[in-house]
Parts: sequence; structure tokens; C-alpha cells
Amino acid sequence: MDTITIKGLEVFAKHGVLKEENVLGQKFIIDAVMYCSTREAANTDDITKSINYADVCRLIERVMCDNTFKLIETVAENIAEAILLEYRELQAVTVAVKKPWAPILMNVDTVEVKITRKRHRAYIALGSNMGDKRAHLEGAVKEIDEDRKCTVKKVSEFIVTEPVGGVMQDDFLNGCILIETLYTPHELLDFLHVVEKNHNRERKIHWGPRTLDLDIIMYDDVVMADDTLIIPHKEMTKREFVLKPLCEIAPYAVHPTKKMTVSELLEAIRQ
Repeated sequence: MDTITIKGLEVFAKHGVLKEENVLGQKFIIDAVMYCSTREAANTDDITKSINYADVCRLIERVMCDNTFKLIETVAENIAEAILLEYRELQAVTVAVKKPWAPILMNVDTVEVKITRKRHRAYIALGSNMGDKRAHLEGAVKEIDEDRKCTVKKVSEFIVTEPVGGVMQDDFLNGCILIETLYTPHELLDFLHVVEKNHNRERKIHWGPRTLDLDIIMYDDVVMADDTLIIPHKEMTKREFVLKPLCEIAPYAVHPTKKMTVSELLEAIRQ
């Protein structure tokens, strides 16, 4: 991956825990490394095919001067997010915020926070078996795509499937989407719960009927498990109603622990 680097950008801004820092302000030094392909710009010698680093410098200055934060961690987070939202062609960015005049009453060169943020690919399974099922699924796709930290890249056809779990209920309409997101797994889960709530999702009966069900199936190559989230989804390899629409949009996506493609997983449960 190619990089475009801005190093040592000086901005006078008003960030800090102390009240005086928010009033008087001080100098901050910012470094930014942007990860992207420069091939097309190089071959065409066209600045519009690249990232204009002068514009990025002005964007960083706006973020720093239009806000007042207590922590330079927050400053770095907001700069990284602003750059990734402005330049969709970037895959990742590393931002370092240095505070050379940090008020710690000791001899120190500088205090620095450095973070790397990137775009993530996530597969989301959608299901509904109450009310206008198609409207719920299409509405969820629209809400996800309109969120500033998410972009829907692919949408499968919606298929009718029988319910599982033993609870008497109507058939489901199911589908899968591929999204690009700046959310962490848990942030994405929280966001999807909000979308579900917007469609009057109620969690009363386990495996019961619902207006909208949104599950994170895979997220990059992440393998994780805690009290609230398991990735990859622990039931995905057993569910044709997940694998069939997922196979439509990502047949060659590889399950990070099974080391099998989605099409191979689908074929396996059909045998």
C-alpha cells in the first residue's frame, strides 16, 4: 500500500484538561500518514486522482480550531475520522498528535498520541417475519447506508425461509449485505441495535418473531468472543438462510477459522 505523509504540521489550538489551555491555547504538531494507491495519479500526472495534501492540512486545522477537547486522544480520533470520511479512497490513516508544551512541570520534549484507523468490511445478515417484511429489510439497508460511518457495498436478493428454533411463527424474509464501516465490532453492534429499535424490534421470545433482525456474520478476519458478541457468528455455518444470500454477494469470502469459502460452507450443509 502506498502512503502520503504529512509531517510536522503546526496548529495553534485550545485543547487540554486545564481551563487555561482552553482559553489561552498552545501549539500542537500533527503527523498524518494516509494509505492509498497512488498508481493512477502517477500514471496520469493528475492531482485530482490523488490526495491533495494541502487540502488535508486545512481539514486538520479546521478540526483542531473549530473544537475544544480535553484529551489529545480525542483530537487524534476526530482528525482520523474526518480524513477517512472526506477521502473515501483512503483505506487507512495514522495520526499522531504531539503536545510540546504539555503542562507537566517536568523537562520533556513532547507528549504524543498516535492512532491508526481503517475501513473495515463486514457482512450483515438481515431477517424479518413481522409486518411488511420487505419494507423492514429495505429500510434497514437504507438506514445503514445513510449512516456516515457505513457504506453498503453489496445487497443480496431477499429469500423466503422457514423459521428455526421451534417457535410457531410466520416465514422469514432473509438477506445479506456487505458494508464498509469505520465502526469497531461493538460499535457496529450498538448501531445495528439502534436500527432494529427504529423498526420496533422487541426481544421477548428467544428465536421468536421479530420485525427486524440484524446480525454481524463476519468482520474482516476478526475472531472474537465475549458476553455480547461472537465473530464470526457462531451459527452461520449451520444456517442455509444465512449462507445462501451471503454466497450470492461473497462466494469466495473465507471463514477465518473454518478456512472454507462461503460457497464451500453452503455446499457442505446441503449434502
